[in-house]
Amino acid sequence: MTDLSIVLLTWNGRDLALDCLASIEREIRARSDAGRLDTETIVVDNGSADGTVEAVRERFPWAEVIALPRNRGFAGGNNAGIARAKGRMLCLLNNDTIVQRDGFESCVRYLDAHPDVGAVGPLLLHPDGRKQNSIHNFPTLLLEIVPRGVLETLFPLRYPSKRFEHEQPLDVEAVLGACMVVRREVIEQVGPVPEDYFFFLEETDWFFQMRRRGWRVVHLPEAKLVHIHGASTKKIVPLPTRIEYHRSLYHFFRKNRGAGQAHAVMAVRLVKLVLALLFGAPLALVSRHERERWRQRCWILLWHLRGQPIGWGLAGVHAKAEGGA
Repeated sequence: MTDLSIVLLTWNGRDLALDCLASIEREIRARSDAGRLDTETIVVDNGSADGTVEAVRERFPWAEVIALPRNRGFAGGNNAGIARAKGRMLCLLNNDTIVQRDGFESCVRYLDAHPDVGAVGPLLLHPDGRKQNSIHNFPTLLLEIVPRGVLETLFPLRYPSKRFEHEQPLDVEAVLGACMVVRREVIEQVGPVPEDYFFFLEETDWFFQMRRRGWRVVHLPEAKLVHIHGASTKKIVPLPTRIEYHRSLYHFFRKNRGAGQAHAVMAVRLVKLVLALLFGAPLALVSRHERERWRQRCWILLWHLRGQPIGWGLAGVHAKAEGGA
């Protein structure tokens, strides 16, 4: 049986996907070490229009390609790969990553040695070697009210972050969706990535369901992966991205913590928005950067006041793009 199925998700990121596949070829497929992993790589293209599918098939014929006709979001795209995968472990991988030596081997070996661990995530690094945040906490009302940095300083084990060294494997609530290695048994029990989100927090919700069923989630610092953070959607469409995050956050609370907490979080966010608009207005008059931030906050506030229309987020952007194609 295949040890590891690597599901590489991409959308209009041809060069990123090609670089990632080259690193997989260099660090995994080309190695002849005794006992190396038996892997397969499945590239899921989420309806790209930049020639990704053709380029991958030409340069990396060993990779299986699933060309989706439209963008199904993070969850839908990954689930298309999960449905095709044959490995006993599955790695869901973003296209803006570069595989490092022994990273996947460390993840699979750790899962093999710890049968109560359902998923692991590596230490994410910037291209220059600086640490990125690799760990998530589940959204709570406390995290909306108290600055995260305060909680990380006062309670570093409860709220772990990149500001502190973690030399040993660390039990966490969730790891970042840029790379997560999950046991097949977990997916069969919990189900695939929740598709009731279009983008943001779907993997956090997935880990929430895993832990609810008794599985451990572990951050594995010995496994390393370069992540070109924010290389795609956030820079291309920043306002719809921020709106989509708000939509996903409220959905997470309604689904997992109840309507009461969802309304409380929404109220906290609205108060923060209004205060930011009031105190940010003077800066917006003298700084182009602050003026753009102020404009985006206005639109996010209006999105709330208009009843949170679906067309204002990333799902709406992609629907319009496909309709105009």
